[in-house]
Amino acid sequence: MSIRIDRNLCVGCGACVEACPGNLIKRDAKGKAVLKRPEECWGCASCLKECRFKAVSYFLGADIGGQGALMQVERDRDVSHWVIRIAGREPIDIAVDRRCANKY
Repeated sequence: MSIRIDRNLCVGCGACVEACPGNLIKRDAKGKAVLKRPEECWGCASCLKECRFKAVSYFLGADIGGQGALMQVERDRDVSHWVIRIAGREPIDIAVDRRCANKY
């Protein structure tokens, strides 16, 4: 798994920079987010959950059964939608109620 940042979608808000516990995401000269050392990424998904512009996604490689899918988090009030997109298929939506996500 690895984080991917689409600079075309990044608005430079800095939410992912602030969320990264490893301090691995920086801003480039244009203020866009960039993952400085991808090999050091923990895969915690903090940046993924904070990006409201779908600029950050998780690449789920075939080596872990992800078939080259991309996963993004979309928010709808108290529900987070973990959306997995695989080429040629309908998106898979996993809805998580954020109010009780840590209940179990």
